[in-house]
Amino acid sequence: MEDKLRNITYTELSSEWATLNRIDYDYKFNDGSWKRLSRESYDRGNGTGILLYNKEKGTIILTKQFRMPAFDNNKKDGMSVEVCAGAIDKNEAPEVCIIREVEEEVGYKIESAKKVIECYTSPGAVTEKMFLFVAEYNDAMKINDGGGLEIENEEIEVLEIPFSKALSMVDHFEIIDAKTILLLQYAQINKLL
Repeated sequence: MEDKLRNITYTELSSEWATLNRIDYDYKFNDGSWKRLSRESYDRGNGTGILLYNKEKGTIILTKQFRMPAFDNNKKDGMSVEVCAGAIDKNEAPEVCIIREVEEEVGYKIESAKKVIECYTSPGAVTEKMFLFVAEYNDAMKINDGGGLEIENEEIEVLEIPFSKALSMVDHFEIIDAKTILLLQYAQINKLL
């Protein structure tokens, strides 16, 4: 790829919560011509998500919380139903992050999680790579009510719902979060429940 790129320059446009850069670069097209291009890239680090499932009960754990960017795009989309997820801290392994997030957001203590997908959800504009996991849970693993951390201004509703209902929610556009849809489809294809 390096032989198709040259003269890369970065201009920081914002660093309020994450970093928004304008990246200018020369790109060599297949016909041999070089063109100067400019793109904006939003760097908020990498993230994790997990589908917690209970084979015995046929249920999964999801979260529901307000998402301002979704609301800003469509006033009907402010409350988002999603898998438990979180941003990876600097030098933190994705599995360590998701185990911590499960405890903070939904109140379950899991010992391990199986990574099943790595993906970019919007590679044309966002640098974030998502590391997606699955793990079984049971009622004995519940250690607190979850709901997120007050210091992170989180207000998360924990949902334990039948897997079949979650699939129906995707069909009826009640779940429109990409990482959640990916993990639900993974569970369905691999017959986890």
